[in-house]
Amino acid sequence: MIRRVLVANRGEIARRVFRTCRASRIDTVAVYSDGDAGEPHVADADVAVRLEGRTAAETYLDQEAVIAAAKEAGADAVHPGYGFLSENADFARAVVDAGLIWIGPSPEAIEAMGSKVRAKAIMQDAGVPCLPDADLTGMSDEEVLEAAETIGYPVLVKASAGGGGKGMRTVHEPGRLLEEVAGAKREAKSSFGDETVFLEKYLSGPRHIEIQVFGDGSGNVVSLHERECSIQRRHQKIIEESPSPVMTPPLRKRMGEAAVAAAMAVDYVGAGTVEFLVDGGEFYFLEMNTRLQVEHPVTEAITGLDLVALQLHVAAGGDLPAEAMNPSISGHAIEARLYAEDPESGFLPATGPVWEFDFPETDGLRVDAGVAAGSTVSVYFDPMLAKVICHASSRREAAQGLASALRRARIHSGTTNRDLLVRILEHEEFLEGNTDTGFIDRIGLETLAAPLIPGSEVPMYALGAAVVDREIRVAGNALAGFRNVGIDRQSHTYLRGDE
Repeated sequence: MIRRVLVANRGEIARRVFRTCRASRIDTVAVYSDGDAGEPHVADADVAVRLEGRTAAETYLDQEAVIAAAKEAGADAVHPGYGFLSENADFARAVVDAGLIWIGPSPEAIEAMGSKVRAKAIMQDAGVPCLPDADLTGMSDEEVLEAAETIGYPVLVKASAGGGGKGMRTVHEPGRLLEEVAGAKREAKSSFGDETVFLEKYLSGPRHIEIQVFGDGSGNVVSLHERECSIQRRHQKIIEESPSPVMTPPLRKRMGEAAVAAAMAVDYVGAGTVEFLVDGGEFYFLEMNTRLQVEHPVTEAITGLDLVALQLHVAAGGDLPAEAMNPSISGHAIEARLYAEDPESGFLPATGPVWEFDFPETDGLRVDAGVAAGSTVSVYFDPMLAKVICHASSRREAAQGLASALRRARIHSGTTNRDLLVRILEHEEFLEGNTDTGFIDRIGLETLAAPLIPGSEVPMYALGAAVVDREIRVAGNALAGFRNVGIDRQSHTYLRGDE
């Protein structure tokens, strides 16, 4: 049995794992940086251990410090969450070597899928469809140009390690290829410590569809159906849903079988995701994520399964239960990632305090939040505030429920992408299922990022703010506004962006 779990992470994923642990009567351990001492994930845990420092490198990425914290707190298992050390084979191996249970796939499976170049070779051997590609390691400039001609323009330059759009460049003509390859190498080296890049055939406007897989120690591997993740900004997902509006039973069967074959090729145990690009009824392997995904709640919503509970069960040596081996699909679920960022300014993060953060109680609504009133959005970490999920009987009802919840939420902080999310969810092309990875570029930020408050109504909202502001001051001080030098006008200024 697992009795006490340390989550080597922070924010909403730490809180998510803690929630299932509490329901399973498993003790929880949080780790935290100096700047995170007052954050919700620390308060949620039974035990919290400080990691000295503020940056990710000083704290959550310090393998020795995290393992020492687990031992100090008496944990017998480590859950990595996602991001940070979740796909680090060396960390997984160090956890096991320390006598702790690693809640994830084997270090060997992580290593195999950690390099996109190696992963594609394994997938090709397993018969999983892949796009034409070329590993550029050791190639001369002439050979790089020849490889691109063989694949056919446009091509995508991609980093072999890591993800999140870093080290990724689209090239439409030979004249820019070598420059973009050099730039991708620099970015990959800086972000992942590995400058290996490769070329891949670029598809314009494909759908990004992934399959949730799960394996156990007895060799059972199952597909838990698909998630569509086509709505992206800067190659990063912001809206995910399940099932996909483009999916047919034959395509679901083929993709599920391919994902299971991919997992079995590396003896996969635990939760993982096989990502594909879908174009014209055909699908191609993109990568495999050897961890729990940010968007796992939509799978939980339609299947009724708790994926974290399954992770704990399998890590403790259990086989997949019958309900996981024969997963059903009930209704439709959509997730939106709420970020502290400004879409109108190139999605720049908006750091600073969170004064209020509250969502209405609505049937089918789930909010996995990493912040609460009093939190601070740090410059050191990802600015995602929460994942907001709505499950309903139909896709349109789920979209309507999610948009309504986002509109009615009380979010008082810096700039967020709330307006962008609402406009996407309410856009007719999204509601019709006409989504692809170029959706935001195709519709345009001038439409999708436009504020929900029309410009003509801004003075009225400013007046409302002024009235409330005055009531608060008067309630706190009966002499608010008193002057002993005669009557004078008081002036207050309210900002909306630069206006």
